[in-house]
Order: sequence, then C-alpha cells, then structure tokens
Amino acid sequence: MREVDFIVIGSGIAGLTFALKAASKGRVVVITKRGREESNTAGAQGGIACVSSKEDSFELHIRDTLIAGAGLCKESVVRQVVAQGPARISELIQIGVQFDQRGDGNNGLDLAREGGHTKRRILHVQDFTGLAIQRALLRHAAAHPQIELLEDHMAVDLITTDQLGYAPANTCIGVYVLNERTGIVEALRSDTTLLATGGCGKVYLYTTNPDVATGDGVAMAWRAGAMVSNMEFMQFHPTCLYHPSAKSFLISEAVRGEGAILTDAHGCRFMEKYHPLAELAPRDIVARAIDAEMKQHGSKCVYLDMTHKSEQFIRHRFPKIYETCLKYGFDLTRHPIPVVPAAHYQCGGVKTGLNGETTLQGLYAVGEVACTGLHGANRLASNSLLEAVVMAHLCFEKTTERCQSRQKFDLPDWRSEVRMVKEMVIIYHNWDEIRRIMWDYVGIVRNDPRLRQADTRIGTLQAEIQEFYRTFRLSTDLLELRNLVAVASIIVKCAMKRKESRGLHYTLDFPEKNDSNYLNDTDMKRNPP
Repeated sequence: MREVDFIVIGSGIAGLTFALKAASKGRVVVITKRGREESNTAGAQGGIACVSSKEDSFELHIRDTLIAGAGLCKESVVRQVVAQGPARISELIQIGVQFDQRGDGNNGLDLAREGGHTKRRILHVQDFTGLAIQRALLRHAAAHPQIELLEDHMAVDLITTDQLGYAPANTCIGVYVLNERTGIVEALRSDTTLLATGGCGKVYLYTTNPDVATGDGVAMAWRAGAMVSNMEFMQFHPTCLYHPSAKSFLISEAVRGEGAILTDAHGCRFMEKYHPLAELAPRDIVARAIDAEMKQHGSKCVYLDMTHKSEQFIRHRFPKIYETCLKYGFDLTRHPIPVVPAAHYQCGGVKTGLNGETTLQGLYAVGEVACTGLHGANRLASNSLLEAVVMAHLCFEKTTERCQSRQKFDLPDWRSEVRMVKEMVIIYHNWDEIRRIMWDYVGIVRNDPRLRQADTRIGTLQAEIQEFYRTFRLSTDLLELRNLVAVASIIVKCAMKRKESRGLHYTLDFPEKNDSNYLNDTDMKRNPP
C-alpha cells in the first residue's frame, strides 16, 4: 500500500490543472492508463469559451449557455463558471499557452465564434487548442517534485469503507491500480481521490473520441455507490470527416463559425430550414438535421463547403484540419468535404456539487466525467475546456479546506489468484457488439422499443463480461470492456426514464419537451454490495 495526499485519475486539462494546484499542498500521483498525452483534451480543436472583449458580457455568455442547455442547466453553476473564466485564462497564459492574436494590426486575442454563441468569444491556438494547453500543463507537471505521473497504469476500482466493513458513512479511501507493464495491481491510499477520466465516446460505433474514452470514471464511481446523472444526454458532433480510414476525424465547429456551410449531395444548403441560426445552431439541432437529411435522401453523408474562403486563410486558421483532409484526398480549399455526425461528448456523468464533490465522501470529479449542471441537456460549444479549468480550481480550494489529519486505514492487497489468459477475440467481439447496439438503438434519434431491446441485450452482455472479469487475467482491454458495458447500461436506463425530448435526448415516442414532469436530472445510484 502506498499513501499519498492526492490521487488524480486522468491526465487531461482537468486532472493536470488540479494536480499542479494540489502539489502546493502535498504529494500528488497522476494515474493515466496509456501515454500522458492521450486524452480528449488533446483532441479539442475549437478552443475555450471565455468573455474577453468589450462587445461581449458575462450575461450574454450565461444566456447562450442556458439556452443551449434546454432548461436543465443549474444557473448558479453557469454563473460561477462564466465569471471565473478570465482568471483561469490568465493562469493558462502564465504557464505558456499562447492563444492566437488578431492579425489586423490591433493588439488583442483572436476570438472565434461557434454554434450557439451570439458573440465571438472562443480563444484558440489555431485548430489544436486542447493539445497546446495539455502540453503546457504537462511541462510543468513533469518538472514538479511533488507530482508523480504513472503512465500505463489503469484504475481498476475505487476502494471504499463500505467494501472494507468500516462505519459509519461510505467513504472513498483509495484506488486499486493495474500496472499494465508488470501486471501487478497496487493499492493507493488517500483521503482525496479525483476522477478526471474524461468521457465515454467509445461506447458508440462512430465517435470523435480517442480510444481511451471508455467511461472509466463513471463506471468506477457507479460501482462504488456514487450518484450518476443525465447520461442520456450524449452529444453527437455534427461534422466528422466521412472516410473509412479517418476514424471519424473531427471537423471543428469553428470551421462553420468562420462561414462554412452544409449542403446535400446536390450542393443545396439545408440548415436554414431547420433553425434561424442555420449552421451556427446548437449542436443537437445540427446533428439531427444532418441525420434527417441523410435518411430522407438515402445518402451516407452530407458536405461541408468552405471553398468561398481564401486558401491562405484556411491553411493558416485550420492547419491540422487542412493537412488531415488532404491526407485522405480532400482539399478543403477547392471542394466540399464529406461529413457525418459522431458521438462526441457526455453531458451527464458523476453528479457533483459546485466544488467537484460527489455524493461519495472523499471522491471528487472534474471535467467531462462530472455532471456539474453547467451543460444541462446540451453543451454549448467550447464550454468544456472552460468548465475543466474552473472546476479544477474550485475543487482544489474545496479539498484543501478539509482537515489535514488523515484517518488510518489498512487497505488489503489485491486478490492475486491465478487466472486464465484472456482470449482477445472474445473481448473484441463484445466490444464491437456493445458499440453497434448503442449506435443503432440509442443514437441521435431514439424510441421506446429500441431502448428496451438495447436494455435487454446490454444486460446479457453485462453478465457475460462480469464472468470474463472473474475468470480472465486482468488487462487494460478487459477493464475497459467492463467499464464500457456498465456505462452503456447506465445510458440506456437514463434514456428510458426520460419520457420526453429535450436537448440531446430525442425520442420519436415523446417528441416534445415536458417541463411539468421532466425539468429535473435523471439521477441513478447503485447500492454497493
């Protein structure tokens, strides 16, 4: 058993921001299941939303966020996050993040506009903002004497007092961690464990997320008895490159913010008939519109056209997108490119208060893994990175308020019985089946019969995978599969509970909002054994 002051699970913007602040108070271990740069943060192209100009205001940003959230945002959280934005942006600049400056000869930040925003307020580093932020944070974290980065280490399960038979209140007191290089499971002990594990996009067949986004934090918190909320609200990004080898490469919303239009196969623009903001409508509306157009015309994709912009502008503003599209044979400056929607961001997650505290004492959650109430039923573009840095700061302030006297607990060693070597074909088959079920039955448009079918089939898979977990030798692949099926089940059950259409949850059986019965979170909790 190793004992530290803070355990951070995840090395994206939320986890690293918290770790750097917490390191001023004690020893921090950051656990990341693969390389330290592999995270949803690294793939964030568009930028970070923050009021940064005289033409903008906190009230306008708050209003845009509340409108996008379709009635489920917690206004107190929205106000806190928006108001704290400028201070947190200043901190990022201080550690070396160089946001793009205006190129018109005037001083100031180059602010972009994205869907749902009524003003330009997106700070960016060309089209790889998340990666630039993460690298700056990693430089400082790697050099800090109080921070230890454990790569190729995967959290297996949270350790709670209920599991060990301690009383009275269930409390998280550490985590079991698999060292993938050695196969050894180690017990880490701390009074403060932070989940910063990102989202669960890999639960769907088509996603913009990296392979690491398997919902680990939600699954672990759920098994430990923490409350999980609003997992039916899975955001589908409207525009991902349609190519069999591109793995749903994201085409940033900022491309539409700079004037790109959506057309069908005949070159006809269609978004104007779905929303007054056309291509700049909130993501749920754009994704459903594309889905409807594809079904109506029997097409496999729609097209994103930016050919009216100069080649110089496109190559300077979107270098990564331009080069990636060119690699797959599409010249963004000369021809419209094929795009389709794909799973992108979970707006639900482990339920937290304003400071990241969960319903399980000793456990905190920050970033995409958390359901803070900021996003409601639909996330406003580029609010995710903002939420991560603000909530990490607030969580740091909350955890360091606590009494520093640590209770003594002896954590048992991980059970070390000999297990069978796993058969990878079984792992991969079940992984594929879960993702296809979720895409076909719990996608952009849903209905009750499909949800019931998904619930039955996911339940069967869950029982099979639990047997694999008890039988096969532990590995990252097996643990991810176990987490993936748990999160799939939670998403389906949350969707079945919401008998209305709101934000990202659209069901053909209940196509209207029902404020009288469903203006609330879909809370779910599993009582730990």
